[in-house]
Amino acid sequence: MKELSRADIIDILKDDSQNEALFSHADEVRKQYKGDEVHLRGLIEFSNICKCQCKYCGLRSPNKNIQRYRIQPDEIFKYAKSAVEQGYRTIVLQSGEDEFYTTNVMCKIIEKIKTLDVALTLSIGERPFEDYKAFKDVGADRYLIRIETTDKELYKKMHPNMSFENRVRCLRDLKALGYETGTGCLVGLPNQTIESLADDILFFKEIDADMVGIGPFIAHPETPLKDADNGNFTLALKVMALTRILLKDINIPATTAMETLNPQGRIIALQSGANVVMPNVTTTEYRAKYEIYPNKICINESPDKCRKCIEGKILSIGRTVAKDYGFRKI
Repeated sequence: MKELSRADIIDILKDDSQNEALFSHADEVRKQYKGDEVHLRGLIEFSNICKCQCKYCGLRSPNKNIQRYRIQPDEIFKYAKSAVEQGYRTIVLQSGEDEFYTTNVMCKIIEKIKTLDVALTLSIGERPFEDYKAFKDVGADRYLIRIETTDKELYKKMHPNMSFENRVRCLRDLKALGYETGTGCLVGLPNQTIESLADDILFFKEIDADMVGIGPFIAHPETPLKDADNGNFTLALKVMALTRILLKDINIPATTAMETLNPQGRIIALQSGANVVMPNVTTTEYRAKYEIYPNKICINESPDKCRKCIEGKILSIGRTVAKDYGFRKI
């Protein structure tokens, strides 16, 4: 297949008549470049406290109808240790932008978790270059910070008091420091265009993202977008499939948001270009409270049950669970 142009991407996103061929081709590219292994990353959502006011997110600071929590460093390590005992080779630390976790606090957490012989991904928002360097120096391997949309005007509307340019600066700093750098977008934001989704995909290629997470927008009742329509599952899947076709060897998660809109969402995503799943390894007391969007799946399941469930699904489609760290380039 020839290299897709912006016009080609727009045409494919607008035309649903060739969807199955698109998903099948993305799956073939995934198989050729990544094989049949699915990488499981153990996700620890360690704080739902956030200083930001993103209009689509249930963790936004103006939301007073949420029970906030913050997991202390020793308990974070216990979750990581338990995840390693369950067979995870990557730990993902994710939180709102919570200023309790200073550079020093985060460095100590990273150092301790790295003694477990795992790859470590951080997803803790916008930080200065010096912080990113400090985290890398003590062992952090990957960093995930989604752009959400490359439409500057839409970005500005969705992110009060934040800067699109600073978001891009973060991604470029992370690449410069040698992180495996992850980003991604929301599909279905109010006033988002097909053209801007095409630009999102091309942006992922331009910055040579190592990981790209794509999920449908899901309206949260405690946000300004509470009355907006949810994103479209099929369109989100198409954005993901096109991302696989353009960035052949990257890691792409089958996101939980996909499964919130479609009961088979993650399996369908794995058959349409995805090769990563990030099961939650925190316990049920915290899961429901990390409510970026409503009706998240698996909030009442134990970490062990989650692991066995997703493993069973992976095996059922003829794939296997990877046993390595899952870096983009081995």
